[in-house]
Amino acid sequence: MTYVIEMNNIRKEFPGIVANDNITLQVKKGEIHALLGENGAGKSTLMNVLFGLYQPEKGEIIVRGEKINISDPNVANRLGIGMVHQHFMLIEKFTVTENIILGNEPKKATLVDIKKAAKEVEEISNRYGLKVDPYAKIEDISVGMQQRVEILKTLYRGAEILIFDEPTAVLTPQEINELMAIMKVLVSEGKSIILITHKLKEIMAVCDRCTVIRRGKGIGTVDVSESDPDKLAAMMVGREVNFSVEKEEAKPKQVVLAVSNLTVKDSRGIKAVNNLSLDIKSGEIVGLAGVDGNGQSELIEAISGLRKAESGSITLNDKEITNLAPRKVTESGIGHIPEDRHKHGLVLDFSVGENMAIQTYYRKPLSKKGVLNYQEIYKKARALIEAYDVRTPSEYTAARALSGGNQQKAIIAREVDRSPDFLIAAQPTRGLDVGAIESIHSRLISERDKGRAVLLMSLELDEILNVSDRIAVMYEGEIVAIVDGDKTNEQELGLLMAGGKKEKAGEAN
Repeated sequence: MTYVIEMNNIRKEFPGIVANDNITLQVKKGEIHALLGENGAGKSTLMNVLFGLYQPEKGEIIVRGEKINISDPNVANRLGIGMVHQHFMLIEKFTVTENIILGNEPKKATLVDIKKAAKEVEEISNRYGLKVDPYAKIEDISVGMQQRVEILKTLYRGAEILIFDEPTAVLTPQEINELMAIMKVLVSEGKSIILITHKLKEIMAVCDRCTVIRRGKGIGTVDVSESDPDKLAAMMVGREVNFSVEKEEAKPKQVVLAVSNLTVKDSRGIKAVNNLSLDIKSGEIVGLAGVDGNGQSELIEAISGLRKAESGSITLNDKEITNLAPRKVTESGIGHIPEDRHKHGLVLDFSVGENMAIQTYYRKPLSKKGVLNYQEIYKKARALIEAYDVRTPSEYTAARALSGGNQQKAIIAREVDRSPDFLIAAQPTRGLDVGAIESIHSRLISERDKGRAVLLMSLELDEILNVSDRIAVMYEGEIVAIVDGDKTNEQELGLLMAGGKKEKAGEAN
């Protein structure tokens, strides 16, 4: 059989690590082929080799039956290979069209012909059902729409083979469904797609075949129609994975965090949190559910000191913490796993060890009289790396070099290790594989069982239902209901999240 892409026995090394250890991948024309693996398994590295960003130490790449040396992304583009990266490569101040044509501008005399380009962008957008406004500025459109711009960028350059790197990591459930529909349209037009993911539900929904990588080695390729999530998970992590969260009934005690009549504005000065009240007790996990953009992020930013509250109060263990600086909030006993790991979780150019010390670097034994004790900092980091299975060449590696999932594990290790009285976990498993998700959920439940209070914000309803003892549903900046986790379901939560009401759905505090 002639494959559209063949990668045979690819080996890629970095200092101290073999990222791809003789991996073979064969993709048929017109299929959606999943590349499945844990965080740090080598999926993105393999695709960066195919896209010409990395050169392999060994192996061959065959495109449409011809052996090719893909020396850089321009060669990949000429071969009709396009890549939609996990972290978008867009210029916020530019329009959609300006981003798409960058480096490939149509000229009219010596001027860039924006009108012609915008028309072409619109035609491609309509053809594949992307519905993107060619004149919109990137900074004014949603994350899901930005991803469509990245897809358009590859199609504009004539891509026939599209690589999607963890495309649903930052999307809402509705955007995920829309993206899957777009993928189906693309393959119906004769395109071939390689989908890098660890989300089994998505593989079962849209993929034809699946190649599994574990710790840099190829485990095998299976037909998705002949497999199931349990088998794929076992191939991915090398053991059976428990998808349901095992936990005993919560034993909540005193109120740890009390939010009273809180009002918070968003970055545009519009009320995002409107006169909201919520109590969270020791020994319980409260899930915060809602369609993205209903004030969940602003509520968490106000509690953690990252955003000023307009009115109302926040108390922790009966002490007022409203509008305190983030360090004061942290010192009062709050841990924060932030929603945006790059913006609020890590200093990407610092080492893993330095990032793990960010909350405590000024305290003994990590520093003395203002002088950092790097021996202690890296000793502590080594212990956390081992305890939380952070896959990194060493504690001295820059955080930027880690996979997204391992960056997340490093943040979780830092925040949970301090065992704060109140832990905010905002999208804690975004970008994590099933094995890591299982581990993080058990960590959250362990903190609960130690008597800590936990606020879990997630756009994944499965996660909210599995982990939460109580679920607070937010709609248009208000809590419209609080329900028991074991007495509700996706349908009821979906109704409440859309602003509907249901008898006995629970009453907000």
